[in-house]
Amino acid sequence: MKTRTVLLSFLGILTLAWAWDAFVLNPMPGDAAWVARKQGIYLTGIWAMGLMSLTMMLAIRPAWLEPALGGMDRIYRLHKWAGILAISLGITHWLMEIGGSALRALVGAAVNKPPKVAVVDFLQSSHGLAKDIGEWVIYALIVSLVISLWKAFPYKSWRILHRVMPLLYLALVFHSVALTPAAWWLQPLGLIMGVLMLGGSLSAIPALRQRIGQGRRHAGHIDSIRQLEGGITEVNCTMEKSWPGHQAGQFAFVTFDAREGAHPYTIASAGQADRLTFQIKALGDYTRTLAHNLQAGQPVQIEGPYGRFDHRRGEDRQAWVAGGIGITPFLAWLESLQDQPDAAPQAQLHYCVRDAARDPFVGRLRDLCATLPRITLHVHDASAGQRLDARILRQESGVQAGEALDVWFCGPAGLARQLETGLQALGLKDVPVHREAFEMR
Repeated sequence: MKTRTVLLSFLGILTLAWAWDAFVLNPMPGDAAWVARKQGIYLTGIWAMGLMSLTMMLAIRPAWLEPALGGMDRIYRLHKWAGILAISLGITHWLMEIGGSALRALVGAAVNKPPKVAVVDFLQSSHGLAKDIGEWVIYALIVSLVISLWKAFPYKSWRILHRVMPLLYLALVFHSVALTPAAWWLQPLGLIMGVLMLGGSLSAIPALRQRIGQGRRHAGHIDSIRQLEGGITEVNCTMEKSWPGHQAGQFAFVTFDAREGAHPYTIASAGQADRLTFQIKALGDYTRTLAHNLQAGQPVQIEGPYGRFDHRRGEDRQAWVAGGIGITPFLAWLESLQDQPDAAPQAQLHYCVRDAARDPFVGRLRDLCATLPRITLHVHDASAGQRLDARILRQESGVQAGEALDVWFCGPAGLARQLETGLQALGLKDVPVHREAFEMR
């Protein structure tokens, strides 16, 4: 399910509940402009708090939602955009709240001002404090949003800042409960918001205790580390008996150092159930030092497995597209098919690399594909001017408009967008592109 569809559906439900209250159950008297402002404050607050609650519930990595939402990578993408949208709407809510003087200058003072609504009795004295807390939290969330979107900010520092989010959320719960009209709590809107805030508050507890994914954590140790061309570190691990095994194409959160925390990596192997291989590209300060900091025999904690990047959910005719380190799930797929070549789909594997002569995986891919007659490997070498586009993808797949084809993609987002746009331009609008949404920040 697409992130946009989930978010629009979620906001649509909240909007319908608000509209039922605003226009049917409790229509607000007063001058139109001032009523519109008051209802706008309510609606943006409902949207912001609802999305913030959803963000908190998704932060605890609910594996039971993977089938419905398409995998933990997509759950995290939904978590990210729900959080961004929640903060943006929270800022809008705050601006509307402090915008009374601007509205007065524009339309004049209200002759018939909307009446103040009563809140729960025992929270009457907390009204002023709740408003102040809401304003302070908005300032903190603005800073958090800027840092989250500013990729140059170090991941380790961002992760520490992110740990404060559950506290900010609980402060917003107090703000919301203290200012919510008492009449709402027994109406559809209040019941929906109450369930969301209860779920978000309960989710904040394991987040604050740093116990997210506790039940899916498993111990193991590093067997070997190998430095490959292109700044790639290969790490081989052996897991203890509690490891449940994994499906080719899944990923896990790996903790080599408790101070650094867990990082998500695709499991690049599909062999023995207790042995895992990770191919880790040097993309930041932490990953650039892994080859020097890791040692054989060192303990490792792995949480997972997660993900539903699985070619078996697709049509028999497929195109597999990998860019750079995005080849890792396809390596696992190819390994898993070695003992059952007839189970492979009719697939064209396109591997886009900067320099094929120096790439550490090209030789391995050729060996694996040599034993799988239904898989055809195409290496697109940028150093030789070879670029993959939608026209080549269609030509190699032999698919025409209206024919079934599944595209499985893992790699740079820009290449994915280019291929999707190109396929649509060629009349292949109904070709599904299954993308690994692996951007966790």
